[in-house]
Amino acid sequence: MDHGSSTLPEKFVIGVDIGGTKIAAGLVDQAGKIHSQVRTRMAAQDGPQAGLASVTAAIDRVLAEAKGKSAIQGIGICSPGPLDPQNGVVINPPNLPCWRNFPLAAEISGRYSVRVKVDNDGNAAALAEVLWGAGKGYRDVFYGTIGTGIGAGIIFDRKIYHGRTGAAAEGGHVSIDYRGPRCACGKPGCIEALAAGPAIAKRARAKLAELRQGSSMLEIAGGDINAVTSEMVGQAYAAGDALAKEVLQETAYLLTVWMSNIIDLLEPEAIVIGGGAAAILRPFFGEMHASLAELCINPRPLEIPLLPAYYGADSGIAGGAALCCDVAG
Repeated sequence: MDHGSSTLPEKFVIGVDIGGTKIAAGLVDQAGKIHSQVRTRMAAQDGPQAGLASVTAAIDRVLAEAKGKSAIQGIGICSPGPLDPQNGVVINPPNLPCWRNFPLAAEISGRYSVRVKVDNDGNAAALAEVLWGAGKGYRDVFYGTIGTGIGAGIIFDRKIYHGRTGAAAEGGHVSIDYRGPRCACGKPGCIEALAAGPAIAKRARAKLAELRQGSSMLEIAGGDINAVTSEMVGQAYAAGDALAKEVLQETAYLLTVWMSNIIDLLEPEAIVIGGGAAAILRPFFGEMHASLAELCINPRPLEIPLLPAYYGADSGIAGGAALCCDVAG
């Protein structure tokens, strides 16, 4: 990119997405376009300074591609929670044992001399969708991400709703069945325990074991029922497999019950759904939306669109950048 002497440098922010094993970081402009990105290892087991060094290494690689820091207006970081977004402190995430009450925002800000924001990935991805993605044009949005777990973000008046301490929007741990399977959080019947990727796979394996009939799910898994994954269910459905369709229809209905609760509680202007498992369920979005009329006490749920997320695997980078939009604006 040519920044001649007659033009001002374009403003960028850096979005960082920290996972238990990997870090993704990218250079993002004011329109939410990711211009470049890197992926590096996260030293989650090796102590606080090693974890910090993993993050700074990723940021440094992005800066090297950006040829200097002069146009960088802020750094936004998605970190697993629990965390304190107000102060940028990572409290005690199970999959980041290197950090306990770690002042991540202060450490990064001190090194790069820019403002730094830290939040969880659901909140940040929700904000990115409202600013630049599927939720653009709406002020009040509920965002759900369906993958290995189910996360969420709540946007009111184009701002993240954090709750009293920053712990709000744990949408995956809304229970829809008090007699349902016990979730890892301890509650029975959480939507995460019923409809996230592992639950989809578990439902498929149970049906295969019970019916013992031909299914391309089993063929894709090499004949091993225990090897069936949610991705394989999606593959089989795309190939016309009836049992895979049944698994996904049941999952879609459970998610629709969950969303009806969200609508009756929050009445957002739009619902945006992302995540890997959401891509598998996208063919059912129309059916799910139509069913809201039967499940909601809200008299006008069909006026609330159900939208597939714009950002896919890069939602963490875009989300991190979105946290800094007020810095760079």
